Amino acid sequence: MEIFIIGITGGIGSRLADKLLAAGDTVRGLVRTPAQHDALSARGIHPVLGDLAMLSPAALANALGAADAVVFSAGSNGGPAQVTTAIDGDGLSRTIEASRLAGIRRLISVSVLPEAWRERELSDQEEHYFAVKKQGDIALSRSDLDWVILRPSMLTDAPGAGTVSLGPAEAHGEIPREDVAELLKELLHEPRISRQILEVDDGQTPIPAAVQANVPWR
Repeated sequence: MEIFIIGITGGIGSRLADKLLAAGDTVRGLVRTPAQHDALSARGIHPVLGDLAMLSPAALANALGAADAVVFSAGSNGGPAQVTTAIDGDGLSRTIEASRLAGIRRLISVSVLPEAWRERELSDQEEHYFAVKKQGDIALSRSDLDWVILRPSMLTDAPGAGTVSLGPAEAHGEIPREDVAELLKELLHEPRISRQILEVDDGQTPIPAAVQANVPWR
């Protein structure tokens, strides 16, 4: 498969790229700087220079090319509100439209568990982040694409365990980015999971088995 990753330099996107390459897939992705372009090229990735916040849907569609699927893993992580709106909100909307223009049906978006961090007193910027992520989920779920929305619990940089708890509704705990990347790789290669919202937390089920358990009954 040829996979285009938006957010390829991030904690999840970078790990996913390496896993897809190891599986024999072709990986492309959007980067903002020549230095990022050169670093990814050295890893066997095919980068495209462009700023998600500035590209029109038509220009982004041209960047996507003939990919088999797009992964949207870009995010502000609760940073300044204007950045969250530009990336998590408008960026996903542009990606939905660009995928349509490019004739790409498969789009997997990395979102967030809605109740994440509710044990804390959130800042206005963090509340804005959750609100924008929810609106993005709504927009993608109402599109005519072959979409999957993945909502991980709190992300960590701990080593991956290779096991998760995956389903339509999960408790909020924490999960290594490594395991989320591995899960995305499996979802990209399981076309029967389509138009589903899945939540994921740390768990005991091997990732391939967790994916198969969520294939809808026909």
